[in-house]
Amino acid sequence: MQEQFADCLQACNDCAAECNHCAAACLQEDNVEMMVDCIALDIDCAQACAFAAAAMARNSVHAADICALCADIGQSCGEECIQHEMQHCQQCATVCFNCAEECRSLASSA
Repeated sequence: MQEQFADCLQACNDCAAECNHCAAACLQEDNVEMMVDCIALDIDCAQACAFAAAAMARNSVHAADICALCADIGQSCGEECIQHEMQHCQQCATVCFNCAEECRSLASSA
């Protein structure tokens, strides 16, 4: 794996883990119906991050394009999570925004 991917790869792995945690925690909330969009975006984001991390690990020629998509999905997930006061959502938003920034940076430098 190239060093140029190190920070983004770590951000994607962290984000995938945090989004999976957030989705599971949202399912335990009293009003799960209110969390449907958050859960769906958490799942999308976790999958996008896993895809991006795998592409970077393989040094895929499509890594930058995949990271650009991951940045968009991470931004959307963060924007949804930040609207909820639960600690798991607030933490997820922070990690999503960081991942989106790292992915945008990598995509623009390619």
